[in-house]
Amino acid sequence: MRRYYVMGLFSNFEEAFSTISDIRHHAVPGVSVDDVTLKSPIEHPEIEEILGDRGSPLPKFALFGAIFGMIFGFLFLASAQATFLVQPAGGKAVITLPSNIVLSYEMLILFAVLSTIVGFVINARLFTRRHPLYSEKVSLDQVGVLLELDEKSVEPMKELFKKHKVLEIREEVAE
Repeated sequence: MRRYYVMGLFSNFEEAFSTISDIRHHAVPGVSVDDVTLKSPIEHPEIEEILGDRGSPLPKFALFGAIFGMIFGFLFLASAQATFLVQPAGGKAVITLPSNIVLSYEMLILFAVLSTIVGFVINARLFTRRHPLYSEKVSLDQVGVLLELDEKSVEPMKELFKKHKVLEIREEVAE
């Protein structure tokens, strides 16, 4: 089944906002706000009411990095202490917990930060190919509404764009 990518470029945010609002109210059957990506040169916090909370996976990256850092840090330090010229001296512990807890905590912070950075790079798609419908006009002064649609929803979506005074409509077919 072929997927279509349709992008409408608007001259101001109000027209793009009303288009997304109509999508939210099911003006085009089979299209939901989950299919919408807003491209804009500035942030629009008021659009979050219409698009809804999309969540961020970055806290999960940080949590898994912190858990890995704590476990790896303690095991790394304990194995280094246990294998380095073990010379038990009069009841002293070979693996000391107070110093290892502090160093394990520092490893927890290190791996949490590193995994958060990796998660950001992955989720921001910094090393992926640019979407074919990207328009440099979005970086200047226009607002783009990008949708991933089925074949039957393309024409009604174009009509909705025209109803809200779209400047340009771009279309791409993905196999």
